[in-house]
Amino acid sequence: MRLYLLLLWLCVPATFAQPAPDFTLPSQGLPQHLTDLKGKVVYVDFWASWCPPCLRSFPWMNQMQDEFGDQLVIVAINVDADQAKKQAFLDANPANFVLVDDPNGEIAAQYDILGMPSSFLVDKSGEIRFAHQGFFNAKTEQYEQQIQSLINEAL
Repeated sequence: MRLYLLLLWLCVPATFAQPAPDFTLPSQGLPQHLTDLKGKVVYVDFWASWCPPCLRSFPWMNQMQDEFGDQLVIVAINVDADQAKKQAFLDANPANFVLVDDPNGEIAAQYDILGMPSSFLVDKSGEIRFAHQGFFNAKTEQYEQQIQSLINEAL
């Protein structure tokens, strides 16, 4: 049964509602915690410098942040232990969204991350509504529709 659930998680984007585990945000003009962002749609993305799909997700996340502005908060959580590798990745792939460091994997453990990248769409009430394992250019329209549907929901 556990293997079946793992395979299902890897193949199909999850749709559910459960409270998003809380973590501390960097100052960058934001509240102190993820839970303080209630009222906003939040895209939480876990990434690493060694992750090829992360190279494709960064331009898309920049585009989504530009397109949706203050209706969407993108929080990208880096799990690299080597900060030099993380910085080299960011020098080549600038981010115009919030970056959080998680070199010990504490936040990743709260979200039960199985691979990179992993993303979670959190609704305005702080519930995880969609989860995705990996990043696929062919699915960006689906990701965007999910973001828009949560933005359109009343709180």
